[in-house]
Amino acid sequence: MGPEWVAIIALVALFVVGTVLPINMGALAYVAAWLVGMYSLNMDEKEILAGVSADLVLTLIGVTYLFAIAKNNGTVDLIVTTAVRAVGGRVALIPWVMFAVTGALTAIGAVSPAACAIIGPIALGFAGKYRISPLMMGMMVVHGAQAGGFSPISVYGIITNSVMQDEGLDVSEMTVFLSSLVINAVLAAILFVALGGRKLLSERIDPDQVVESNEEFGSDGGGATVSGPDDYRDVKTETRTSGMRLDQLMTLVAFLGVAVVALLFDKNIGFVAITAAVLLAMFSAKEHKSAVNQIAWPTVLLVAGVSTYATILTEAGSPEFVGGWAAGLGAAIVGALILCYVGGVVSAFASSTALLPVIIPIAIPLIDEGGISAGLFIAALVVSSTIVDVSPFSTNGALMLANRPETIEEPTYYKQILTYSAIIVAVGPLLVWAALVLPGA
Repeated sequence: MGPEWVAIIALVALFVVGTVLPINMGALAYVAAWLVGMYSLNMDEKEILAGVSADLVLTLIGVTYLFAIAKNNGTVDLIVTTAVRAVGGRVALIPWVMFAVTGALTAIGAVSPAACAIIGPIALGFAGKYRISPLMMGMMVVHGAQAGGFSPISVYGIITNSVMQDEGLDVSEMTVFLSSLVINAVLAAILFVALGGRKLLSERIDPDQVVESNEEFGSDGGGATVSGPDDYRDVKTETRTSGMRLDQLMTLVAFLGVAVVALLFDKNIGFVAITAAVLLAMFSAKEHKSAVNQIAWPTVLLVAGVSTYATILTEAGSPEFVGGWAAGLGAAIVGALILCYVGGVVSAFASSTALLPVIIPIAIPLIDEGGISAGLFIAALVVSSTIVDVSPFSTNGALMLANRPETIEEPTYYKQILTYSAIIVAVGPLLVWAALVLPGA
C-alpha cells in the first residue's frame, strides 16, 4: 500500500474516532502525523513538527484572548443590547439582529462556537418569550456566525487564506468572505420567510428588557461578567458615556485598531491582537487575570495538530492522488462538485476548523489541470464545508440544541435541527457549486 493511501486511511480514522469519541481531533492528528510520518514516510520528528504553523497558532491565541476580555468586561453584552435598541424593539428584526451580531463577532476574530455560545442563549430566550420559531432563531445564529466567519481577520478566514498562500494560490480574501456572507444571508432569508418571520412584522417589545444579563452572563449588574470572589473593578473604569463604561469603549477601540493595523498596515494579526489584549488586561489586570484561561486552547490544539497532519498528507502525495482521481472522472467541474460534497458531509460530523487545512490542498490538482477559477472554487469548497455546521452533531448545532427554549421539547427540537441539517447537506454543496464554480468554469 502506497503512502498516499496510508495517509488517507489515517485521516479517515482520526475523523471517525474524533466524531465517535470525545477526543480532541488535534491530539489525534498529532498521533497520526507521528505514526504515518515516521513509519510510512521515513520522516524524522523535526520534519514532522515543521508542519505546524506558528503564525496560525499565534493568531488563534491572540484573537481569542482579546475576545475573552471583551466578554469579561461586558462589551459583548453592550453590542447585543445596542443592536436591539437600534431596531426599536421590532420583533421581526430581532432574528436579523442576532444574525448580524453573531456575524460581527466572528468577523472580528471570535471562533464560531464561542460566538454561538454567547448569542445562542439570548436568541433562543427571545424565541421562547416572543413566540419566534426556535429553529429559525437558532439557525439564524449559526448562519450568522458563518456569514462573518471568513473575514480576513476571522479564524476561518485566516486559516483559509494561510493555506491558499502556502499552496501558492492567489489569495482571494474578499471573494471567500463575500461568498460566505451572501450565501448564508440567503439561507437565513429563506428560513425567515419559511418559518413565520412575516407574522412578526407587527409585533414590538420594550428595548429596555432585551437582555437579562444577570441570568445569561453571571453579570455584576453593570454588564461585566463575574468569575469569582477575586474579581475586581477599579471604580475609575466606571466612567460612562451614554451607558458605556471606559473599559468597554477601550475594547471597542481595540477591535477597530486591530482591524486597521492588520489590514491597512499589513501587520501580523496574531501579534496585533495579542498586543491589544495585553494592553486591555494591563488596564484592569485583576479583573482579566482569568481571561488567559478562556483562550480557545482546544481550538489551538485542534488547528496545530491538523495543520501538522496536513503537511503529512502533502508529503505523502495524497492531495495529488485524490485530485488526480477527481480530475480523471472526465471533467474537472464534476470533480469540484464531488469535493464540495466531501467537505459538506465530513464537516457535518466533525470540525470545520480541522477540515479546512486538509481539504483545500486536495483541490490543487483540479485547479491546476481543470482551468477552474481558484478563488471561486476555494470559496465554494469552504462554504460547502461550513454551512453544514447547523448539524446537531456539529458544535454550533449542538449549542443551539442545548439552549432550546422551554416552549419546545428536546426530541422535537432535535428532529427539527436534524431535518434542516440533512436538507443543507443534501442540497447545499450542489447549490454552492452551481452559484460559484459553474460561472467561473
